[in-house]
Amino acid sequence: MADTVQYWVRNFVDGAYTEPNETSGYDNIDPATGATLGRVHAADTALVDRAVTSARRALTSWAKTPVAERAALLRRAADRIEERFEEFVAAEVADTGKPITQARLLDVRRAPQNFRSFADIVAAAGQESFITETGDGRRALNYAVRKPLGVVAVIVPWNLPLLLLTWKVAPALACGNAVVVKPSEETPSTATLLAEVLAEVGLPAGVFNVVHGCGGVGEFLTRHAGIDGVTFTGSSATGTRVMSAVAPRVRPVSFELGGKNAAVVFEDADLDETLDGLARSVFTNTGQVCLCTERVYVHRDIFDEIANGLIARASALTLGRPTDDATTTGPLISQAHRDKVLRYFELAEREGAELLVGGGVPDLGAELNGGFWIEPTLWTGLTNDATTVREEIFGPVAALIPFSDENEAIGLANDTDYGLAASVWTNDLRRGHRVAQAMNVGMSWVNTWFLRDLRSPFGGMGLSGLGREGGASSLHFYTDPTNVCVQL
Repeated sequence: MADTVQYWVRNFVDGAYTEPNETSGYDNIDPATGATLGRVHAADTALVDRAVTSARRALTSWAKTPVAERAALLRRAADRIEERFEEFVAAEVADTGKPITQARLLDVRRAPQNFRSFADIVAAAGQESFITETGDGRRALNYAVRKPLGVVAVIVPWNLPLLLLTWKVAPALACGNAVVVKPSEETPSTATLLAEVLAEVGLPAGVFNVVHGCGGVGEFLTRHAGIDGVTFTGSSATGTRVMSAVAPRVRPVSFELGGKNAAVVFEDADLDETLDGLARSVFTNTGQVCLCTERVYVHRDIFDEIANGLIARASALTLGRPTDDATTTGPLISQAHRDKVLRYFELAEREGAELLVGGGVPDLGAELNGGFWIEPTLWTGLTNDATTVREEIFGPVAALIPFSDENEAIGLANDTDYGLAASVWTNDLRRGHRVAQAMNVGMSWVNTWFLRDLRSPFGGMGLSGLGREGGASSLHFYTDPTNVCVQL
């Protein structure tokens, strides 16, 4: 896949890489430098059709493969990812520009965990059964048999490419589905490498396919008559287009979309613990995580302490080469995305924001200045009416807003069209439970952030998504139940 000058990231269809057409590719750009890393082979509609056809052909036998065998293959895949761990790290860092320490500790580390977790979950899954006694004296046994959903289109974003890909592919394969994966055009490499790993551990040809390209490829895939369901993570706007694409055929969808997540900090919170948690939730992955915090509501009694503490933590972040262990913060994914974030910076100023830290583009020297860097940024002086407080920015930025009491804090946090995640910071155990449950979100943390059990449901409300994945929720999405009723 490589030579001394550049490499091709290829599509993977029916168990083999496809040969690229020199005229049908696009550049794979390093976000840290702006340099061209190589070329990506863009799929055309004929290749997407081939991928779906191969998946349908492979589905028949894969769906009948015993659960124990499917689970064993997932575990072998996890082992093989760990054997090739540094290859995945290098591919993820090159595509995303994220710090190598994050790629090792979070992104690539989670991939084998996802495979092992869903291997265990599907192997242990039972089935519902009921004894029915009717009013006329009849008795019956009802039990549900779960069958694979079929061929699933898996569309994943650029912010956590491998983590989110394996989060979807592992349960889909465990349940006996075949998949056609469409990675983000910005981050194609780890999906392509995963295809190689799955072939190495014996996944039958056609069960896992990868097609590269921009939005047109994804749209053709989701509209394809051979697709039985779509799982998508990305922007709310794209989610509405995917829903429109599948609506005529009434196909199921699982959406994890955008977020404008709130943190609520009460006056009795442990300051150091809270500041460390807030810094992670605002600045991790340069703010490019759907779960990141962009609204921080702080009790007036400790507002200045929290503001000053976050300014100090933002100022201490290290922007630099992604391959340096000391680097804590990488670039944004692309020039287009940086332009978008900078437009919000300008809008915040017009809306009356007081800049606490950041607010521009850093000077990192000749080697990195061609990349898509931006300064970690904090504002105060805004209200919930401001556009910059209502719309998702998806960068290393947050607005700090004061509140006076619990009811006001809950009202401010829930005053949004999104509903993905929230965090509550307090040493009052009862209040922590009470406020966390009052948040209109899919996930609500108390005195922590981004701490998850893979068996728990994951997803959002409102513009943040539709449905849940994780644990039994994933099994329910990736399978269809047939109820069997036997009169006794």
